[in-house]
Order: sequence, then structure tokens, then C-alpha cells
Amino acid sequence: MEQPWPDSAQSRVFLVIPSFNEGTVLSATIGGLVPYGYSMVVVDDASNDGTSEILKNLPVHYLRHPVNLGQGAALQTGMDYALAQGAEYLVHFDADGQHPPERIAALLEPLRSGACDVAVGSRFLDPASINLIPRGRKILLRGAVLISGLLTNVWLSDAHNGFRAMTRAAAQKIRFHENGFAHATEFLDEVRRAHLRVQEVSVAVRYTEYSRAKGQAASNSLNILIDVLLRKVL
Repeated sequence: MEQPWPDSAQSRVFLVIPSFNEGTVLSATIGGLVPYGYSMVVVDDASNDGTSEILKNLPVHYLRHPVNLGQGAALQTGMDYALAQGAEYLVHFDADGQHPPERIAALLEPLRSGACDVAVGSRFLDPASINLIPRGRKILLRGAVLISGLLTNVWLSDAHNGFRAMTRAAAQKIRFHENGFAHATEFLDEVRRAHLRVQEVSVAVRYTEYSRAKGQAASNSLNILIDVLLRKVL
């Protein structure tokens, strides 16, 4: 489902949007992004909710995994495709509508100015954004900062924020091997390994009833830690 894209700076920014059974909110998420003129790659990770039909008349590049591989794998598929299409900048964007489209430009600004190679959104740089984070999630996120920092030696205020942007050159040096949620820590490890310059940008996350219901359970944090540790020793 490919669309012709105008030769403009905006269209050379590719949003990589992994999606697994996000049909109830996906149309609204894409609809909110359309006015900005970015190219969008939706990677359907073997959803069974009619995602392909939902996207049928929307201006996106649609890719589908025949079997569910996980968010990390979906991001890698989308990145490979975007690079093949000539993307100059790539942005990871969640399908559930948590990320504010109006902050994409803020993520891109330090990349375009040459200040960094990778820009990562942070919920902890602005007091107003911090107040929006549910208390339990805030504790988990603070713990993730410590664990990710110890494992990757990349210290950020919000290590597991999936709202990220990178230059083409940076994206070519990053490769996900962790298919599941452990890819967030692996991403920082790849940034360190490739000696990429990283900068945080203040962003707020929209916590809706839908996103709260589908958020990671506390027990899953242990699974992520085990996955990352196994990768380092095997």
C-alpha cells in the first residue's frame, strides 16, 4: 500500500510505527500525524484485528509480519524499509497515540542542527510532564534508568522512552537483535557501541485509559532484565 510522496524535507522524515492489535486507536493516531506531512511506515506485527483494512485508505507505507515477532523486530523492519526509501531522518513513534505529534519537530531540531546523532524524548525534563506520569509507572521508569545505565553506560533521565529520532547515518549503525521490549535497553547499547552522540528532548506522554491498560506489568521488567543480561553473556 504505497503512496507517491512529494520531494520535500518533511517527506524525507520517516516515522516508523510498530503496531500489534492497535486497531481501536491506530486510525486516530495516523490521522493526527497526516497534517505534518511526514512519511509514515506502519509495521503490522501479525495483528488479528483488521489493521490492514483500517489503514487501507490512509497515506502510509504498510508492512506486515506474517507471524508476531515483537516490537524490536517491527522497528527493525520499518527502519530497513525507511532507509531503502531514502529516509534522511527516522523517528520511532508508538501506534497507541501516547506520543505528541507536535513534538516531532523538537526531536528533529538537534539532529538537523548537527548537535547530536540521536534524540530521545524524556518525560522527566519538565515538571508538568512528570506530574502526568502515574505513580507506579514513575517508579518503574526510575528503576529502568538505573538498570539501563548500568548495563549500557548511557545515562538518561528517561531510558525507556520509545519516542526517538535519529539521522540516517545513525540508523544505519543501529540494529535490533532483541525482538521484545528489551530492545529499549539494547537501543542505548547500540548507541554506545557506535559512539553516537545522544541528546534528550523534553516531551510529555499522553496517558489514556487505553495506554494504561496495555502498559507493561511490573513483572515484565524482570523479564526484560533477564533478556538483556543473557544477550551480553551469550
